[in-house]
Amino acid sequence: MVMKPPRWPLWGALLLLLTALLVVLVFLAGEYEESRDQAALDQDALGVTGDVRSGLLRNVQTLQSLHAFSPTPQSWEAPAADLLVGRREIVRLEWRDAALRPLAERLSPFTSDVFGAFGRNQSLPEVRQACDAARRLSGPAYSPSYFWPMRDGRGMEVMELCLPLTEAGVVRGYLVATYSLRGILAELTEPATLRGRGLSFAEVDGTRLAVLQALNAQRRALRAQALLDLPGHTLLMQLESPRRALGLFPNVLTAVVGALSIALLVVLYLLARDMRRRQHAEERAAEALAFRKAMEDSLVTGLRARDMAGRITYVNPAFCQMVGLSAEQLIGTGLPAPWWPPELVDEYQQRQAVRLAGKTLPREGYESVFQRSDGTRFPVLIIEAPLIDARGVQTGFMSAIIDLTEQRQIEDLNRASQDRLQATARLATVGEMASLISHELNQPLAAIASYASGTLNLLQRDGSVATTDIDGAIRRIAEQADRAGRVIRGVADFVRRRDQVREDVAPQRLIDAITTLLTLQAKKQGIRLAIEIAPATPAVHCDRTMVEQVLLNLARNGMQAMPLGDPSTASGLRWLRIAIAPAPSAPHGGPGWVRFDVIDHGHGLPDEVSRRIFTPFFTTKAEGMGLGLSLCRTVIEQHGGALSFEPVQPRGTRFSFTLPVAPATAPAPDASSAAASVA
Repeated sequence: MVMKPPRWPLWGALLLLLTALLVVLVFLAGEYEESRDQAALDQDALGVTGDVRSGLLRNVQTLQSLHAFSPTPQSWEAPAADLLVGRREIVRLEWRDAALRPLAERLSPFTSDVFGAFGRNQSLPEVRQACDAARRLSGPAYSPSYFWPMRDGRGMEVMELCLPLTEAGVVRGYLVATYSLRGILAELTEPATLRGRGLSFAEVDGTRLAVLQALNAQRRALRAQALLDLPGHTLLMQLESPRRALGLFPNVLTAVVGALSIALLVVLYLLARDMRRRQHAEERAAEALAFRKAMEDSLVTGLRARDMAGRITYVNPAFCQMVGLSAEQLIGTGLPAPWWPPELVDEYQQRQAVRLAGKTLPREGYESVFQRSDGTRFPVLIIEAPLIDARGVQTGFMSAIIDLTEQRQIEDLNRASQDRLQATARLATVGEMASLISHELNQPLAAIASYASGTLNLLQRDGSVATTDIDGAIRRIAEQADRAGRVIRGVADFVRRRDQVREDVAPQRLIDAITTLLTLQAKKQGIRLAIEIAPATPAVHCDRTMVEQVLLNLARNGMQAMPLGDPSTASGLRWLRIAIAPAPSAPHGGPGWVRFDVIDHGHGLPDEVSRRIFTPFFTTKAEGMGLGLSLCRTVIEQHGGALSFEPVQPRGTRFSFTLPVAPATAPAPDASSAAASVA
């Protein structure tokens, strides 16, 4: 009889759930009320700041009207005294000339002489700072606040307001008002807003400058800060409010009762469902086991499980089919494995010892070679990962084995197809060049015929023939024959199919191999050919024949982009330029790369063509195959570089590709670095 597990963990979980729910609800209620109080305090702080700002602005307007109605120092003193009676926050009012010399002054009747102890001259730097700011702003300006000691041993935090007095745009004097920061808090704020709260001006670091009301330090308080931005100076106003004591039951009692009721119902439902699920657990487990077995049997990927000692504990039918052995023959076997080739046993033993010791990362794929029971070999890809049990302990390794035989065959077919396509493209290029080559060969052949006829005439002439004339004629025949031979050899080297062998090649040699063919087509189409090789350009490591084909294909495409009869011919834009220089950055440029640029001045590439230009079999030519640029990009990428294009100004297209620098190469000679142009 199977013993059922006890149910007390469910009841314990319910108790923990209810306790956690109660704690969370109390915490959330407190946080909500505190955030609501903080938001209200922040709003009140902004309101108090607005009241203070409005009061200071009214004072400025009052001071302006004071000077307007009392233009002389004698008539100014009486209205100034009345103003101080109604503005208790101002402790001193002065009229100074443009040089800040005092003309008239009045003290507040509600405050003793603030500057009686040390004299007004001690505070002139603050007055001058405020007046300099007022002159720059052409309006009222405030000085930074400063502490001023008084006769009774105390002091107050004050700041200066300077109001320029102008006539016809010229400053004739200043009205200077000395504010008490505590007086500003007391006179320019609403008492109803501050009831039971603390209000003060403070520094950024929390140091209080002036305090109107302070809270009991033992009580926790909420704090809100607001900036009082004044012309020439900014003050930080701080508003404090005591935190309210939270009541538990009035806030969360109903929520707790509802949550308890819902939790009890949920627990009862879970208990009933657990009983029903337990009855069907064995059936579902059996179905899952059958499903997993059917899924593993249908896989074409081989699966193999081994314990920590390397012994096989499980194989699927796909793996048995790969190695030609049954599951009974494989399970329980250790190392060396029966599918290892005999000559590779030692190497595989060392590799497996390292992997079983845990020195390699899990799920690291590596290729290997297996042997079937009939002795045939086949390549495989092995991916291994730790086999972890339900307790989190590693009990072995699980391997997935993929047979790469078909993939290797496909790769071989693709490689052969690519070689055939490259040969076809090369032959097609030669066919298109045949007519141009015949034109170039006509010149040396015609010269040979002419020199030969002249030699015969000399020999048939009566009398003695100068030996020097015959030598010169024969020498010129040999030169022209050698010229024709170079043309033929250049085409033969270009067309000849051979294995891809990479070598260190100077950029000048690549250019020399195709210059003859390019010159033919350039002359026929009336295009000027320019070749520029930067000084100290190093040799490149490449398949010379393939790279020459890439250069020739790109150059021919550039020439075809500038057809005869182009309206831009008269503007001198019919140039094809080939530039070679060290690339400025890696990986598609850097100290280890050389950049090749083929630049034409055609009409450029439309957007539709630009998106599909490297697509195989896509072409804009009636006689084209659509494989040239695709093969060019493949060749460059096989060398590790990249082929790209971009428009140039005023018109045309630049095709660029990079090739790796030959290892331990020296810079090319100066003779190959010079720029050359061919008409």
